[in-house]
Amino acid sequence: MKELKVGDKAPSFPELEANKGKTVVLYFYPKDFTPGCTQEACEFRDAHEKLRRRGAVVLGISPDSNSSHAKFAAEHKLPFTLVADEDHRICEAYGVWKEKSMYGKKYMGVERSTFLIGPDGRITKIWRKVKPQGHADEVLAALAS
Repeated sequence: MKELKVGDKAPSFPELEANKGKTVVLYFYPKDFTPGCTQEACEFRDAHEKLRRRGAVVLGISPDSNSSHAKFAAEHKLPFTLVADEDHRICEAYGVWKEKSMYGKKYMGVERSTFLIGPDGRITKIWRKVKPQGHADEVLAALAS
């Protein structure tokens, strides 16, 4: 699987197709209700109005189920769509399903990444190995430039 680059056509999936012609902030995160993922989601929530004013739609994706996403979104009042990717098909298409390691154990999981997709469906910016704190501001800055 070749790594996606700026200028590539963003791999399609239904929620992206539903936002054709819009700028999409597509962020991949490992798991609902974990500290980093909660912080990142809440920063996107807090920046949501500014992102919307800049014409951007936010989509969050993780391997969690729709029911987990519904609870996570309700608990943190998330105003954007969370996409369930239980079979990792979308994560694999974007090259964010990677081997990770914790306490010496290797496992497969989501590498926290964000893709900015233009109205033409092409990737305009990529952030890999994202640090949750301050990331929504980085995305806002990219939209402003």
